Amino acid sequence: MQLLKQYFSFLLYSHLYIAICAVLMVTQTYQLVLETEINQPYLFFVFFSTLTSYSFHYYFQNYSVVQVNRSFWLSKHQAIKAFIFISGIVGTVFFFFKLHHHAMWIVAVMVATFLYSAPTIPHPIFRALRKVAYGKTIFLAAVWIYVTTILPMIIADAPFDKRNLFFIISRFFLIYSVCILFDNRDREDDKRNNVKSLITFVSERTVVVLLVLSLLIFTGFTISLGWQGFSLLTVLVLLIPGLIITGLMPVSLKSKSDLLFLGVLDGMMAFSSLLTLLIHGI
Repeated sequence: MQLLKQYFSFLLYSHLYIAICAVLMVTQTYQLVLETEINQPYLFFVFFSTLTSYSFHYYFQNYSVVQVNRSFWLSKHQAIKAFIFISGIVGTVFFFFKLHHHAMWIVAVMVATFLYSAPTIPHPIFRALRKVAYGKTIFLAAVWIYVTTILPMIIADAPFDKRNLFFIISRFFLIYSVCILFDNRDREDDKRNNVKSLITFVSERTVVVLLVLSLLIFTGFTISLGWQGFSLLTVLVLLIPGLIITGLMPVSLKSKSDLLFLGVLDGMMAFSSLLTLLIHGI
């Protein structure tokens, strides 16, 4: 049991799990939206850049009131943390050059990702960004949707037609609902670090309203995909994570469990992607 706990801790806190989730989401975009051969260099780029961005984001966070277990693990395993960070950078740079024809679009999201994490850097210039981070929840969801959905479409020169836009909106609001729950959990840390996010200012009731509204929009656009050429089975598969998040709302709004947030809720962003992969065959 202890060995299993150590394994899950490594998977979650090393950011390997979230990187795998990102790869699965890109794979689903190719399978359901682009319906073409997966761009392997981009898949690897997403994996390594996710490792890099998450490692960078938590590099300066040595202590967290909310994420005590993560903080303890990262401080205890400095060598592993450094190795993953360096490996992520090397992999990101290597596969970036393989995608150099799309450098403009990729650099744009790299800058956006840096700006999201910049307030964690212990320097007055970057700390000042904490006071204007009101839209960080939407910003993070936007980065995720861009990397896992929009950028693959740009690289494949796919049209942004009604069908594809509905898929983008559906996935965005699923991701956004997860981001709302994370920001709600991190209220104490954000207040302690003087981060001015929207969720830290609104009441718990307003958080619930935002969450429900996000899930309703997700559900509406996902169901609408049935009229855009998606099969009934595919629509049902896409709806499953939204239903699970809805069922977990009461506990998610109160709990601070790493297993729930880093394991289950993060996993919900890629759960339908995993099911799609199993249905279509690996």
